[in-house]
Order: sequence, then structure tokens, then C-alpha cells
Amino acid sequence: MTQMSELKFDSKGLIPAVIQDEKSSDVLTLCYMNEEALKKTIETGKVHVWRRSLGKLMMKGETSGCVQVVKKILVDCEDNSLLIKVKQIGVACHTGKWTCYYRELKGEER
Repeated sequence: MTQMSELKFDSKGLIPAVIQDEKSSDVLTLCYMNEEALKKTIETGKVHVWRRSLGKLMMKGETSGCVQVVKKILVDCEDNSLLIKVKQIGVACHTGKWTCYYRELKGEER
């Protein structure tokens, strides 16, 4: 069991968090948390993130109603990223898609 004090936040005080649907195992989104966002996530049971573009703490779905209910928080082997398994209420992406990962990168044919 890892303690919050063992987590390795980056130089900006952030840690990446992969959000995954607990039932389908779909990766829903990647977000960043500061210590306050992580504490709020643990306290409320709903995912809170640090919105880098806005410079503020927000609960996922606070404007859309599409919240992410935390089921489990896992820490990677180097204590520098999180995997948060959630029950997704509604869609995860602001575009209205189930997941933020719905576009395939096209590369050169080999």
C-alpha cells in the first residue's frame, strides 16, 4: 500500500492519472492531478483534476453532469502515475464521446 507522501509529483506539482472504466476497461481519459485534486478525489469519491489550461481545480463532469465515481486508485511501480478505475456516469469526453481516445493516428504505410 502506497502512501500519498510517497507519490512523485513533477516539478509543477502534478501527477498524471489514467482514468479507466471499471467494467469495460476502456481508457476514458488522461488527466493531471495536484495534491489538492487527489485529496479531493479521495474525500468525495469523485474524480477531481487540475485543469492546466485554466489553472484551477475542477471535478470531472461538474458542468456536464458526466461524473466519474472512483472505485479504485492504483499507483504505478515508480510512484509517478496513477490509474483510477471509475464508474462513468454519461460520457467521459467533452466532445460527447464515451472516451477521449476515439481517433486513430494515421501513419505512413509500410
